[in-house]
Amino acid sequence: MATWSLAGFTMLVLAAALVLLGLDTAKMATNRIALYGIAALAVIVYSGTGRLVASRVPGNAIGWLLGLIGLSLAVTLLAEQYALRGLAVAAGSLPAARVAGWISEVAFIFTFAPMFFLVLLFPDGRLPSRRWRPVLWVMVAVTAGWVAQQLQAGTRIDGGFTNALYASGVSYPTPFGVFSRHGWFSDFLGVLLPLALITGVLVVVSVFVRRRGASAERRKQLAWLGYVGVLVAVPVVAFLPYGFAVNGNVNPVTGALFWGFLLIIPTVGVPLACAVAVLKYRLYEIDRIISRTLAYAIVTGLLIGVYAGLVLLATHMFRFHAPVATAASTLAAAALFTPLRSQVQRRVDRRFNRARYDADQTIGAFAAGLKDVVDLDSVQTDLAHVIYQVLEPTHVSVWTGNHE
Repeated sequence: MATWSLAGFTMLVLAAALVLLGLDTAKMATNRIALYGIAALAVIVYSGTGRLVASRVPGNAIGWLLGLIGLSLAVTLLAEQYALRGLAVAAGSLPAARVAGWISEVAFIFTFAPMFFLVLLFPDGRLPSRRWRPVLWVMVAVTAGWVAQQLQAGTRIDGGFTNALYASGVSYPTPFGVFSRHGWFSDFLGVLLPLALITGVLVVVSVFVRRRGASAERRKQLAWLGYVGVLVAVPVVAFLPYGFAVNGNVNPVTGALFWGFLLIIPTVGVPLACAVAVLKYRLYEIDRIISRTLAYAIVTGLLIGVYAGLVLLATHMFRFHAPVATAASTLAAAALFTPLRSQVQRRVDRRFNRARYDADQTIGAFAAGLKDVVDLDSVQTDLAHVIYQVLEPTHVSVWTGNHE
């Protein structure tokens, strides 16, 4: 019942935020509205998977953390839009608009910080061992310090999610300036940043600590989260050289694609990976997914290289017109796709999806051996043996019918 209540309340908050967004579009740029669309998807996915996991495994903190992330993000969106309307769209029309802006900042902290708790407690909702308790308490302290920063005099309230208040020119100092701008509290915040960085590194290390000596099932659970983490890291690593090469003058389309990709993956990937790992539904599909991702990434990179090389060769060396060179290069890349994908997939499966590779080899050997076998009993025995090797069933029966 509690899981339904949490998910239902989250959906109500999200609905209210989207209604206000529709009323505030005059003060919202197109890219910020698009971010709200991604955020709304994140609220739905996190809240839905959180309710599913918490209802199936109520003792596991992972489900409740997913639900908390969905709720806090919904509150962030609602509070930001409420403050934007009360301060910019229809100034003075809503009470406590400045307080709402402050709430949007605090709620965003409770959207981001639980991600680290999620990784540290993944997948069973418990710490890797008792020795990791100090890390947990330091994470709590860092989160509390981050919230306390919103109580420091002079801290600007810009909008919790998209900085919509700053973009509209209505950002303001925090209305709750309890702590002084300088002095001991400023020194405390200075210590907090390196402490947060060290804790973040330790959280990542905890995944490898869990993996060491873990069962095959636990390794598959961790692999799901690691897969999503790699998908987030790869575009960042790939984009950094490009950003330096153009000296920060990133093409708007390229920048939009990068940020969209970077936001969509954790939006959908993290909660789904958590749900699969905790509930163990289709858990062992991860090898197949990883091998497919690697294969298509390698094939895409190779084809882009072939395409670019052929275009340069045709236009600079053979002096073909650019449209002709482009069309010929496109056709050549398309013709190479299927044989190249087959070769790459076979090699990737051999390294990262060994079960499928071995199964294909076993089935191929069985099919080749059928050409020289005429004894039906021998075929049945070999077939049962192959099925045991490939599928590992608890029981195998082979039925044959005699036809006159």
